[in-house]
Amino acid sequence: MPSLSLSQRLTARSCGARVALSVAVVLLAYPALAQDGRAHEKGKPKVTADKAADIAIANEAPDIEARRFCANAGPSIAEARIAWERKQLGDLDAQVKQRLADLEKAEASVQEWVAKRDAMLKSASDDLVAIYAKMQPETAATQIAAMDDQMAAAILGKLKAGAAGAILNEMEADRASKLAVVLSGANGAGKKS
Repeated sequence: MPSLSLSQRLTARSCGARVALSVAVVLLAYPALAQDGRAHEKGKPKVTADKAADIAIANEAPDIEARRFCANAGPSIAEARIAWERKQLGDLDAQVKQRLADLEKAEASVQEWVAKRDAMLKSASDDLVAIYAKMQPETAATQIAAMDDQMAAAILGKLKAGAAGAILNEMEADRASKLAVVLSGANGAGKKS
């Protein structure tokens, strides 16, 4: 007999157990069917050895058929399970690939933002920043408020926190908050789609 896989053996055992249970139920029900509401006849001949052998063979026939059925159905059941598992793994693989693609997009966005931020900070030369650091906050606020957002944020970003805070304090609230947003990087992140 060829070697059976675990799933085939379990399927064969399960089928064999069902057949044995069915045979037991039929054997237990048979005396009840024979009486069928009538008193048992004493003159009935007892089962002979030949009839007992015939009954045993008849009882084994369904067991053999069930084993054959289970042996034939087992491989297709195992193949169906393997196909289902492959489909599940394929779906999970697709989900993982999608998540990786999303993460790569997010990483590229962050790297782009960092590059823009570095370029913005480099655009403000150290000499220019030193000039604004020595100015009075009111005067510096007036001049920085007139600049474009990126340049103003670059200069404010290179100033010490106390000097930058004093200059922002002297600006109009709308302009100061707009520059604070640019400084924090929220402006670049908010424009991404």
